[in-house]
Amino acid sequence: MKVLVLNCGSSSIKFQLIEATSEEVLARGIVEKIGSTAAILRYTPKDGGQIKITSEIRNHDEALEKTLSALLHPGYGALTGKEELECIGHRVVHGGECFSESVLITREVMEEIEKCTRLAPLHNPHNLKGIEACLQKFPRVPQVAVFDTAFHQTIPKAAFVYAIPYSFYETHGIRRYGFHGTSHHYVSRRAAEILGSSLSDLRIISCHLGNGASMAAIAGGRSVDTTMGFTPLEGLVMGTRSGDLDPAILPFLMDQEKLDPKAITALLNEHSGLKGLSGTSGDMREVDGARSSGNSRAQIAFEVFCHRIKRYIGAFAAVMGGLDALIFTGGIGEHHAATREVSCRGLDFLGISVDPEMNRSDETRIGRGPVAVLVIPTNEELVIARECLKLVGPCDITVPQPALQ
Repeated sequence: MKVLVLNCGSSSIKFQLIEATSEEVLARGIVEKIGSTAAILRYTPKDGGQIKITSEIRNHDEALEKTLSALLHPGYGALTGKEELECIGHRVVHGGECFSESVLITREVMEEIEKCTRLAPLHNPHNLKGIEACLQKFPRVPQVAVFDTAFHQTIPKAAFVYAIPYSFYETHGIRRYGFHGTSHHYVSRRAAEILGSSLSDLRIISCHLGNGASMAAIAGGRSVDTTMGFTPLEGLVMGTRSGDLDPAILPFLMDQEKLDPKAITALLNEHSGLKGLSGTSGDMREVDGARSSGNSRAQIAFEVFCHRIKRYIGAFAAVMGGLDALIFTGGIGEHHAATREVSCRGLDFLGISVDPEMNRSDETRIGRGPVAVLVIPTNEELVIARECLKLVGPCDITVPQPALQ
């Protein structure tokens, strides 16, 4: 069953074509700078060797057309005809409380996704653009929505309700939602496979560390707490996002610096985190280089980043009453040994002990203590393909979906 997995942003579309039954990636790529005369399509076929095409791409519909042309190309394409495509899976950032699992897309589902736009105004509209474009191009192909927030819908109320008037939750849906759910879902299940254990028996902390970063406490395969909250701003220090801070800082800064709500939002999301602390960059690789050269602010940024991770490891171990496995994933989690080492330093009392040599080698298992410390590359696209296979299965794509007509 060939599944096209799409992740649509404001000016980009990431894609993978996956044979879901065998879980083989047939092609992958990205369309960048949508809306410009110098948009770029980067396409990598199964056998390797990236193809780069620069052209004008005015909107998501045209970006999808370019993607399809690459997939159907007689020289390097992965499809011989459009009819080979059996399902399209979409990453959707916010499903609110309506969606606790992936769903087959209908007009009713799209209306609910639209309602969640007020909770994710920077993401859901672009996810919907991708869905609409696919409906135009592939009206008979089943489509599936996989939500970042769905995995965290098992979090208990004590962990997701904020201590503000309860009516704001009832009226406006203000609560902890959590994000990166597809990644946390994948690596927790992969950890159980690596350990040869039943997922139902494991207490896992998953650390998804990249430009965006979050952690999840996963007990028996279910998310019971997570660091991101009402928005992806809460929790860990990130590339350009502040993470946790005293909320009283906001009105203080607005008064002292004469900032309006739009400016304070930009400050916290675009100019804080590693970038704001280091004064150099939000990219951990550049921060690491600066601190290696003696930049004290870069060193502080790194230490704050790791301290926040350590704090949540302790908190989440307490929430679950113990810990069996600690996972590092994401760009930083998978490739930055220093972050893993410093974040785990001094946690021997929890059974966490990182082996320096195994850690430097980026091995899968980097710990020697009672708690398994694992480095697991995430694979959100594969999760989406699996969800498509589960909901649709190999099908006769000549049969239209009545709900979408």
